[in-house]
Amino acid sequence: MTFKIGSHVGMGAKDYYLGSVKEALSYEANALMLYTGAPQNSVRTPLEKLKIEEAKQLLKEHDIPLENVIIHAPYLINLANTVNPDTFENSKKMLGVEIERSKAFGAKYLVLHPGSHLKMGSEAGIQKIIEGLNEVLAEHQDMIVALETMAGKGAEVGWRFEEIAEIIAGCKYPEWLGVCFDTCHTHDAGYDLADFDNVLKEFDRVIGLDRLNVIHLNDSMNERGARKDRHANLGYGKIGFDTLYNIAHHPSLENVVKILETPYVNGTAPYKYEIASLRSGKWDEHLMEIKG
Repeated sequence: MTFKIGSHVGMGAKDYYLGSVKEALSYEANALMLYTGAPQNSVRTPLEKLKIEEAKQLLKEHDIPLENVIIHAPYLINLANTVNPDTFENSKKMLGVEIERSKAFGAKYLVLHPGSHLKMGSEAGIQKIIEGLNEVLAEHQDMIVALETMAGKGAEVGWRFEEIAEIIAGCKYPEWLGVCFDTCHTHDAGYDLADFDNVLKEFDRVIGLDRLNVIHLNDSMNERGARKDRHANLGYGKIGFDTLYNIAHHPSLENVVKILETPYVNGTAPYKYEIASLRSGKWDEHLMEIKG
């Protein structure tokens, strides 16, 4: 089976989605993740301007299936907000828009941060997320919303597998929910990824391995359990290259797309080098020497 590996890519004006695919190909990737617009706001370029069909054709020419294209929802969405009703309503509307745009891109998975309960307690946040998902998914389906495992920074919901499981169990439309497993986040949340077989067993017991749709493959600047969420390049953090390589090639996850969200190095995207390292199994100890 083909190793499904890619990275976050941009989507700038002029070539838009087509440019995103070209960027991924420049990294010798066969997968990619992108936003359908700026992640910090709700302004969106109309779909007809985004060169969607040209991008799909280029993917086809390189034998990259559309299921290898992952969309990330904007950061503004916070379904866990129990404090500001306007933010909650706007989050629902934005998520609905992103689901429809993601479907137009041909994507199968939309990664979503569960949200922040804003110091109102995780249970209150979870119930609000369930409420929001029920309302959105009643009208917008045919797209898997992959809830991302979080680091537990501040008032984040979803840093324990049990919280994500509770959201899925409470939703009226569980068939449209999955999980994006972020290695930096789960490490920072306290899971011991060096013992990944047992972490995966716990994930399967609590959530179900069949719901693991996407992996964000990142090292972490922090000690395990720090709950801080600071990504590091592969092999330059506290998780380590060998552990991340083993996760990337775990036999139970062969069909899962892996996406790199590691930092730029001296102004240059590191993804071509990191992807090559993950394919060969040989860590690039000179990564930090690349020049922009």
